[in-house]
Amino acid sequence: MLVTTTEQIPGKNYEVLGEVFGVTTQSRNVVSDFGAGIKNIVGGEIKGYTRMLQTSREKALSRMVAEAKDKGADAVVMMRFDSGSIGGDMQSVVAYGTAVRFVD
Repeated sequence: MLVTTTEQIPGKNYEVLGEVFGVTTQSRNVVSDFGAGIKNIVGGEIKGYTRMLQTSREKALSRMVAEAKDKGADAVVMMRFDSGSIGGDMQSVVAYGTAVRFVD
């Protein structure tokens, strides 16, 4: 399925089917949190959290595409990500966009 951040798909006409979303909430384990605490003191990338966010984006995107397929979509336009913290140790990521079906 084509997923794009643009509003128009060059050379394609389509009808709008509606909004689609994919959401996931992830948390790190105690060992990763301990490692992150050490990194917070000495500085540098916290690779465990980077992996968690990367995995979260992939899951959210996959769930959004599945919802679009369920609606009979050929593509998702205007796709965006949003994220936020829940408590001190959880991260929520949402992928959202507009599901469309090609008309010619």
